[in-house]
Amino acid sequence: MSNVSPSGPPMAAGPLTRAVLEIDEYASGLGWDQPARLFALVDTARLRADEPELAAQLGLDTDEAAAPLTPIEQDELPTGAPLDEFLATVAWPDAVTGCALTVERLMLPPSAEGSVPDGLDEAGLARWVAAHPERQEVRMTVAVLRNGARESAIRLRAKDSPTEVLTGSDLVPGLAEALSATFEG
Repeated sequence: MSNVSPSGPPMAAGPLTRAVLEIDEYASGLGWDQPARLFALVDTARLRADEPELAAQLGLDTDEAAAPLTPIEQDELPTGAPLDEFLATVAWPDAVTGCALTVERLMLPPSAEGSVPDGLDEAGLARWVAAHPERQEVRMTVAVLRNGARESAIRLRAKDSPTEVLTGSDLVPGLAEALSATFEG
């Protein structure tokens, strides 16, 4: 028996996993070759109580089966700025329970690590990876909550299907740490 409902995330998924898969599904609908996207994660019940007009705009005012966390896409990320530098400038108001980011990258299998040429700068490494025959295009969606919980979803372009999305809490630890840092201070 499948754990995937016909219209959404796995039926037994927790709130954070559901939010990550909802964002992955949204990003999938936009197609590939998209810029990174940042989302605030808010408590749906609190959103209904504190911002009823916004909840109504999002269709959450009458949907009793709505997910516990609602992702709200933020303004477009600045182009050209390194992602880590941009995330270092982000701070969230108290009403934001968590945040998520979806970003596309090229990845290589672990077996390719030993063949990376020495002395490459960041741009040279990017060109080498882009030309590598074993490269895979992936979309990573990573979410963190203020309480430290984290979840990730990875979708390969070569297996672009909702049933082929890999989820787990430690799939992209560096990005999860960078997102967690947006709640510090």
